[in-house]
Amino acid sequence: MSNLSTVAFSMLDLVPVCVDGSIEQALHNSLNLAQHLEMLGFTRFWLAEHHNMQGIASSATAVLIGYIAAGTTKIRVGSGGIMLPNHAPLVVAENFGTLATLYPNRIDLGLGRAPGTDQVTMRALRRDRMDGEDFPNQVAELRAYLAPKKTSQRVIAMPGEGTDVPVWLLGSSLYSAQLAAQLGLPYAFASHFAPQLMHQAIQIYRTQFQPSSVLKEPYLCLGVPLIAAPTDDEAQFLATTSKQRILALMRGQSLFLHPPIANTELESLWSPVEKAAVEAFLEVAVIGSPETVKAKLEQLLADTDADELMFVSDSYKHEHRLRTFSILSSLR
Repeated sequence: MSNLSTVAFSMLDLVPVCVDGSIEQALHNSLNLAQHLEMLGFTRFWLAEHHNMQGIASSATAVLIGYIAAGTTKIRVGSGGIMLPNHAPLVVAENFGTLATLYPNRIDLGLGRAPGTDQVTMRALRRDRMDGEDFPNQVAELRAYLAPKKTSQRVIAMPGEGTDVPVWLLGSSLYSAQLAAQLGLPYAFASHFAPQLMHQAIQIYRTQFQPSSVLKEPYLCLGVPLIAAPTDDEAQFLATTSKQRILALMRGQSLFLHPPIANTELESLWSPVEKAAVEAFLEVAVIGSPETVKAKLEQLLADTDADELMFVSDSYKHEHRLRTFSILSSLR
């Protein structure tokens, strides 16, 4: 049974941009955060592919992985994830093969099948491929490019061939849980924004898992929104930044981080329906003092027996993100 002393801690970063900040500063903050987490002993630092979203600066995911890996020495760096239907598998293999060659045994390749954007932008990305129905074939093609070359193979990834970059499947529905189980791959569920299907996805992944050359047993990672502060009241206040951003996402507005606000002001911003939707979005969020954070994480691990927790943390001030993870690390 997993507990706080045995579970792996990791981070998923969207490289958030503050409303009065700059993209350049957001990129530098991401590296500084990765260095901080490396010092705290975190397992991996992942970056998410999103496009055409004001306030999120992680669109050039492979480029950013190289930037973070170059500025760190031990922590694993990867994608959470690359939205494979947006790309030719050969290009992904070449990108990640290059990264794996430059930073051996430190690169992860998390894959998703959602567009990571709106329908208009998806058309600009995919041109002639409008859905992810061939996702299993794309995964197989990509893995073949990363494996040792076969005698009859005419197309190779150079770099890439023979690097065997670790591949993860990511999902916010049940589809990827089934595919990850079928292929015997590690699985990361996006409970940080789609918690309603978490337990069902976990059950499917574990009960249908087929041992493979990659894994003999299932390996489960869960996304967890996290804000930690010295007191519950301060943590809840800081979390209003994240709640404003989720509300903006639901309204189709820009996603720049805004300063935290009083709960009374937040109540005036949303309707009862929007409030319920934001709270559902944050169902597994861990927000509070060290004591509260510890209790909530212990309960989550008791309920799921996850092998790894991948935290998502949006705070308006960079120093508050750093503090959140210092507090988390002190609980082990």
